[in-house]
Amino acid sequence: MKWQRIISVATLAISVFTLILVLRKPAPVAQPVSPATAAANAQSFQEKVNKLEQPQTSSEGASEVHLTSGELSAALAQAAGAIATPQPASGAQNSSPAPSATPSGSMEFPGAVPNIKDYQVSMDGDVVRGQFLTQIAGKDVYLTLAGHLGAKDGYATFEATEVKVGDLSVPVSLVNDALQKKLAEQRDQLKLPENVKDIKVENGELVFVQK
Repeated sequence: MKWQRIISVATLAISVFTLILVLRKPAPVAQPVSPATAAANAQSFQEKVNKLEQPQTSSEGASEVHLTSGELSAALAQAAGAIATPQPASGAQNSSPAPSATPSGSMEFPGAVPNIKDYQVSMDGDVVRGQFLTQIAGKDVYLTLAGHLGAKDGYATFEATEVKVGDLSVPVSLVNDALQKKLAEQRDQLKLPENVKDIKVENGELVFVQK
């Protein structure tokens, strides 16, 4: 029937349009920086992580370590091998090249996420937004994920507020259960360092609150 053909054509058009949006590269969440700036951000990140690992005395009280979007992006790129690891100064102790949350509480990114080719991270207000290039069904696809970071019972938490596949927005309610299940499977990697009691995004910066 004629109306059935119209529905079929409309369905096909919507499917093609959706596929184009999924495969299309979205607007970047962060602006590119020069190699020199990226290396400086990576060095600054490492210095702040070293400070975070230093125990605080009771007289000092709680202190905070603030990381910028540029520093965090540089650390992720460094973990992926896109930036050379900063070399320690002569006589200085050798430190790990980039962080990841491990059960022991150290800060290292363990080989990051499999099949991830590119990282971009930005923070605005209390929202962190990440964009990642990965492969789905053999095709390069950009995933954009935004939300709120927090801490509970010594582990980092994440509540998504935005999900995009390519340039297509996906309702958070459709993926939140799967996301929380995946985070639960990776719970050991979300354990905070022993001397950190809270993690949050505030005023466009990632903040670690020390005990």
